[in-house]
This record gives sequence, C-alpha cells and structure tokens, in this order.
Amino acid sequence: METSDGSATRGYVASQAFVDKYQARGPLKTLLPARVAQGTTFKPTHPDADDAYEWMGLEARKEIFALLDAAVADPAATVSMVAYDMSESEIMDRLFALGPRLRIIIDDSDKHGLKTSGETQSETLLKASAGEDNVKRERMGGLQHNKMIIVDAAVPRAVCGSTNFSWRGLYVQSNNALLLTGAQAVAPLKAAFEAYWKKDGFANGPSPDWHPLGLAGIDASITFSPHDTARARLAEIGQDVEKAQACLLYSLAFLSITGGAVTDAVEAATNSPVFTYGISDNNTGVTVHKPNGNTAPVYFARLNKHVPTPFKVEPYTGIGPNLHHKFLVIDFNTPDARVWTGSYNFSKPADLQNGENLLLIRDQKIATSYRVEGIRIFDDYHFRVTQEDAAEAKKTLSLQKAPTAGEDPWWAEDYTDPFKIRDRELFA
Repeated sequence: METSDGSATRGYVASQAFVDKYQARGPLKTLLPARVAQGTTFKPTHPDADDAYEWMGLEARKEIFALLDAAVADPAATVSMVAYDMSESEIMDRLFALGPRLRIIIDDSDKHGLKTSGETQSETLLKASAGEDNVKRERMGGLQHNKMIIVDAAVPRAVCGSTNFSWRGLYVQSNNALLLTGAQAVAPLKAAFEAYWKKDGFANGPSPDWHPLGLAGIDASITFSPHDTARARLAEIGQDVEKAQACLLYSLAFLSITGGAVTDAVEAATNSPVFTYGISDNNTGVTVHKPNGNTAPVYFARLNKHVPTPFKVEPYTGIGPNLHHKFLVIDFNTPDARVWTGSYNFSKPADLQNGENLLLIRDQKIATSYRVEGIRIFDDYHFRVTQEDAAEAKKTLSLQKAPTAGEDPWWAEDYTDPFKIRDRELFA
C-alpha cells in the first residue's frame, strides 16, 4: 500500500503483547494478506485467527461489524457507504448479504484505480451482489478519502472517522472510529453521501457547513470536504491550536509532509509554554515530537536490533503507514477541552480537494479519552527512541537503584528540568 502522497512506508506490529499472544502460534502472514490486492480473497490459517482479530481490531472492528450485522438482519434497513481503502473480506461478506440494499462509493485514485487493486476487485464483486447502479467509483478533486457507513433504519446509525475498511485499517494501523446514533446525528452524513453520489456541485451545497450532531450533553459538530474557499477549515483549525493555554496532544498521520496553517500552529506550540506531546507518520516511519520541541524519527525495525530483555522482535507488516490517526486534543484538563478528528489529514488537499469527514468535539471526557490514546502511542514509540539513543544499546532493562547518601536521585530532573516539571504537574 502507498500513502496518499505516493510515498511508501515500511511498518512493523509495534506491540509486544501481540508477539506474546499470537506470534508463537503462527507468523503474521497467516493473519494478514501479504499484498493489499489479495485482501478480498485472503483466508487466514492462523489457529487463533478469530481471537487475534477480535484482540487486534478492538472496539472499532466490533462496532463496525455489529452495525453491518444489524443492517443485514433488518430487511427494511438500507446502507450507504463511502470507502477509500476497500478490501477486507469480513466486511465484504456483510456487504454481499445486503444485496441491492447497499449503495457504495469507492475511491479510484492512483493505485486504487488499477484493474488489479483491491478496490477494483471490490467494485466488481459488489456490482454482482448490489447491482451495477449501486456501486460508483470517484476521487472528488484528489481522493475520495472519506470513510463512512450509514445505516438508514428505525434508529439511524453511522460510523465515520479515520478507520479504513481494509485489513491494515482494522488490524495494523492506529485509527479511530466514531459511532453515531439518532436521526439528527446521522442526518448530516446522509446528506453528504447524497451529495457525493451526485458529485457535481458538492462544494456549493450545505455539506461543507458545520452541522451540530445534537448529542445529549456533548457539543459536537461535523463538516465534510471538499470545502469551497469561503468555508475552508484549515486556517480555522490552526487558529484554534494557537489558542491552546495549557497543553496540546496530537497524533497526525503525514504531518511532516503536509504543511499549512495547522503544521505551522503545531510547530509554534512546541516552542511556546504550552505542553506539547505529538506523533506523526512520515515516509520512513514515525516521528516523535518531544515536549522540549525536539523530534526523533522512529524506524519500525528498532526492536529487531539490540532488543532488550524481556522484549522480543516484532513482525514486519509490509508496506503502508502504521500511524493513521488524525486528531488534535487541546487543553484536555480545562472546561474548554476540545478534539478535532476525522478522516481529514489537516492539509490543503484534505480541505479543498478530497472527500473527508471532520469533527469538532467540545467535551472534557472525550478529550481525556483521546489524551489517553495519544499518550499510549507516544510512550510506545518514545521507548524505542530512548533505547536507540542510549550511548550503548541496553540488552536488559531493570529498575534503577535507590540513591545512596549524597547522590542525586534519578527523579531529581522531574523537579529541575522545566519540561519534566510541566509533564509531572500535568499528568501526576
């Protein structure tokens, strides 16, 4: 797989828990297809495949499957779907079962448009089950990068976010999926789908506006790209990042290659009193943005060399981005906490050319949840940087000893280093 800018990245399963639970019972190739184009026909041979998929996919897989299963079981339900990567066979099986109750738009940009691609294979298979008129291919002004499943039923439900409907999207990448329930919450997604289906005039219609989701006790709104220049969102997001008072946490795929107002605002924040933690994917791996403003690349093979006990070598996942999240968390520890997230890559193409979903959620509980996810990812990769940066790579890890009389304790820097002081006070 290639990233949306055409640069390839090589990834590993950055999870020691995966190695401990499943690697000894079968190599990764028994769980995931070796090539993206094999996705629609791949059959796992790992003896613990069902358990592994449930563990790897977590709530996103569970909720996406449950959403489609409920639609299949309800003969009155219809499904409208927009897909960028489209090749995961368990999702495909559920779509086949819907028959003509499915309408789907599949991206056809770049390699997705090849005759051998998983997306083209999915198109052929779904035309046979849903009907020729119910399957469309399009790329908007650049990519049809949106990811939405909309179930129109007695209780409308939908899923959106960054999760692609592919093996890598469900089982390899860091992603998020948002499940929406209720007529008001789902209505903007339904309208956006209809506008995508017609395509012509999308940017002049209402979908690029902000649409409140009407969620009880939660201030949340959604908008859809491509935006016209009058309703462009990139500068608006950059201005909100600049308003951060206490902290900024983010996980942004392709930040290092996008440029623009958000990238500029994030860079400015790292050089300000605002506490900043961040992760971004790039064309060689992942970049850790430390709270002191320094950055360090993370190569996924770091735990293939000098692996310290008790850690183990992590399996290679093939070509494609590992970090696919797109979220910004601003001032999670204040009443003004908010999250920006969706399929939107915080770039000019995402704003003005591609099909995307973008949400702004003003809720401290949700912001805290995203903060936990951001720190989880940061700590996982920061460990790899620390291991690589050691003057001599450590072959074992052990607890540091208590200080002797007259010796400065190892935690003294947490009370003297200004960056570590902010870290301690914010998360203690």
